[in-house]
Amino acid sequence: MSRPYLLQGHRGARGLFPENTVEGFVRAMMLGVRSFELDVGVTADGVVVCHHDLALNPEIARGPDGRWIAGPPPTIRSLSLEELRRFDVGRIRPGSAYAARFPDQRPIDGTHIPTLAEVLAATAGASLNIELKTDPTRPGDTVDGVAMAEAVLAVVDAAGAAERVMVESFDWRGPRHVLRTRPGIRVALLTEPRTCRAARLWWDGPAPEDYGGTGGGSVPRAVAAEGAAAWAAEYAALTAAEVAEAHALGLRVLPWTVNEPEAMARLLAWGADGLITDRPDLAPPPR
Repeated sequence: MSRPYLLQGHRGARGLFPENTVEGFVRAMMLGVRSFELDVGVTADGVVVCHHDLALNPEIARGPDGRWIAGPPPTIRSLSLEELRRFDVGRIRPGSAYAARFPDQRPIDGTHIPTLAEVLAATAGASLNIELKTDPTRPGDTVDGVAMAEAVLAVVDAAGAAERVMVESFDWRGPRHVLRTRPGIRVALLTEPRTCRAARLWWDGPAPEDYGGTGGGSVPRAVAAEGAAAWAAEYAALTAAEVAEAHALGLRVLPWTVNEPEAMARLLAWGADGLITDRPDLAPPPR
């Protein structure tokens, strides 16, 4: 018997449709998905667009000539929206590692990187978990976390969508700015072992060892201390004890990216409040 939980299509539902595209979100909604996790960056001309990587991804991007891009790809920040529109991201490059991971993704040729405003308009009725793609190890490749948070909030406000969005990031500077300036916007904090090991950089100050807990540190306590509503933890590193600890602190737990039905069942049995997945079609009905 399934129980209520939040089912979020990761990058739309990239196991089935081209990632972070209007076409992918719309088709996932046709399958009944009503919540999405997506990624954003800011272009050279200040437009918030939906794209996971800091640069164009050679495994999904083709140029105006139809050829797969080669060489060091340009960053999103270095291109204008008009320049980004020239790339087709509707198909995975055959023979790539990405293609091997997602053999069931259906190509939609002619698909382009959308603006966040376009995605908000196309997903009316769905909630969005918006990841700010900033990286403190690559500060020159994006706007900073505060600037990206402000740019995203401006788009959300223009769309009247504040009640249906959540903001998250591995780089806690952006979400911390949202918590400080817009308490009505929900915030999740993302973690994975790599960023926890370098927490003083990624979290801009605190680290797990600053908080008591099992093993000499506590990630849930660090998340709760920031005032976040949810903890988005890498599912493979998450334990049942951490889920229980997070709940005791008043946090919702949203593991990512969970694609195997057995792992989904295990996490839900632990009490996870949601699942972020590339394959929402394989998840239990979130009744």
